[in-house]
Amino acid sequence: MAHFAELDNNNTVTRVIVIHNNELLDDNGNESEANGIAFCKQLYGENTRWVQTSYNNSFRETYAGVGYKYDPTANVFSPPSS
Repeated sequence: MAHFAELDNNNTVTRVIVIHNNELLDDNGNESEANGIAFCKQLYGENTRWVQTSYNNSFRETYAGVGYKYDPTANVFSPPSS
């Protein structure tokens, strides 16, 4: 399963959803984050913003949760400040 985080205008995660890996496959059978984003936009609207997150932290440093921030320059998620 693939996990995607929806971002608001401040790059704060507003929700995380799970989609089937098949939704990521391109014409050659390779997984593509862009295909996953397109699928999320079909579900929740074209004006939404999505970034894939890794449940096992294999990329973008940490698994995103609601309230986490996404840093597009460093390409990582970080937990909310307490």
